[in-house]
Amino acid sequence: MRAIFAAGPNPDDPLSMVRVGERPEPEVSGGWVRVAVRAASINRHDLWTLRGVGIRAEEFPMILGCDGAGVTEDGREVVIYPVIADPAAVGAAGDETLDPGRRLLTEGGHQGCMAEYVAVPARNAVPKPAGMSFAQAATLGTTYLTAYRMLFTRSGLAPGSTVLVQGATGGVATALIQLGAAAGMRVWATARTEAGRARAETLGAAATFEASARLPERVDGVFESVGAATWAHSMKVVRPGGVVVCCGATTGADPSADLQRLFFRQISVVGSTMGTLDEMQRLIAFCDAAGVVPMVDKAFPLAEGAAALEEVEHGSAGKVVVTV
Repeated sequence: MRAIFAAGPNPDDPLSMVRVGERPEPEVSGGWVRVAVRAASINRHDLWTLRGVGIRAEEFPMILGCDGAGVTEDGREVVIYPVIADPAAVGAAGDETLDPGRRLLTEGGHQGCMAEYVAVPARNAVPKPAGMSFAQAATLGTTYLTAYRMLFTRSGLAPGSTVLVQGATGGVATALIQLGAAAGMRVWATARTEAGRARAETLGAAATFEASARLPERVDGVFESVGAATWAHSMKVVRPGGVVVCCGATTGADPSADLQRLFFRQISVVGSTMGTLDEMQRLIAFCDAAGVVPMVDKAFPLAEGAAALEEVEHGSAGKVVVTV
């Protein structure tokens, strides 16, 4: 079958390891299903895989793509829940993200979705929303699920709260703006470019600002995926007793913790990773009820996989998908 895969790791030139070619079709055993992929979305995680982060050398070649949507062999249209985990491993909590043995597709030998076929546990094949295209649904499993957990599980914030989304052109930031606005929050966003700020406003942001700009007032919560470049700003603009929710560190993972500000203003800093299967099902129900349709900025055919990954590495598009 045709697939986009990483031939090996290269920390300095990750895109040089992208290949588009033939790979073995996945075999399925008890409790697993095979899905004919119609679309897969690209995440920063794919670029880390190409750099060799979070993957052992013996796991290459690795088909890329945590997220996808397609059709099962019995004709069901599904979206892939990308976390391979055992809810029983964390007891009553039933939270797959806390399973110490959890893996995403493209980790632990689990081949990804940027191929004609992918194999997943049966529970990971979730009914696709009827109102979404395969390309739109392919963004749900990582990008929108991550944003949903940040907003509705980890932040503790209610409708009417004022929140700031840092780095508005990123995929998770895009989802945060859409979901937050649909949930009745007053969403502000930062972006480096005028085009990025205009895009955020079309997605539902009530106001936009240049990166590191002084805000009209402090916010109830800040949603972070940028890291070192915006962390100091995030800590300054959150109100006393507010919360900063972090799901990533694209620009670096070691900014100053700003501990004096942290304890004096009693700021909560909360980490958030992916989401549970239950949260994904609730995300889909929320999108359906609120009329939220995931944003797809650019789509590339499978044959142009290298160009699609280059767009994410160097381009400005918020969400890029590959169609099969």
